Amino acid sequence: MGLQGMKIKKDFFRSNTLLVAKNLLGKYLCRRLPNGEIIRERITETEAYKGFDDKASHASRGRTKRTEVMFAPAGTIYVYLIYGMHHCLNIVTEKKDYPAAVLIRGVEGANGPGRVCKYFNINRDLNGKQLGKELWIENPRIRMVGKIQASRRIGVDYAGESKDKLWRFIMIK
Repeated sequence: MGLQGMKIKKDFFRSNTLLVAKNLLGKYLCRRLPNGEIIRERITETEAYKGFDDKASHASRGRTKRTEVMFAPAGTIYVYLIYGMHHCLNIVTEKKDYPAAVLIRGVEGANGPGRVCKYFNINRDLNGKQLGKELWIENPRIRMVGKIQASRRIGVDYAGESKDKLWRFIMIK
């Protein structure tokens, strides 16, 4: 295929969540399936969720069994189920005990977080694991230059002022 690049190190995810969300655009989401096949697609859309004051974040109400993963070290995989049917993939960012994560909303070939997880065969079995063997992010061998569009996050109209944050990022070719 010739697409394989270098795996991103955990330090990348220890940065400010908004920077991580922007900097993930153009990188490859990679998944090793149980049969050994590897799927790689370029990340085209992300959303940032950051801190206790972000009312759109699951962690805005504090630590719960569901949100405990958001308080894990950077580079931890956070997968949850929405509407009882769609998995969503997030990567924990910043520092341990501070709830922040980036939702992978789209890749080339799959738009929408539920479709991304279905395409990559991602489910709650990966929740709480570290990026590495089964799921990882790669820098592309050839950097794709494009513009980044920021907009409001999707599906968070319940979140008061947080609904208006321009924390959704889309790669424009």
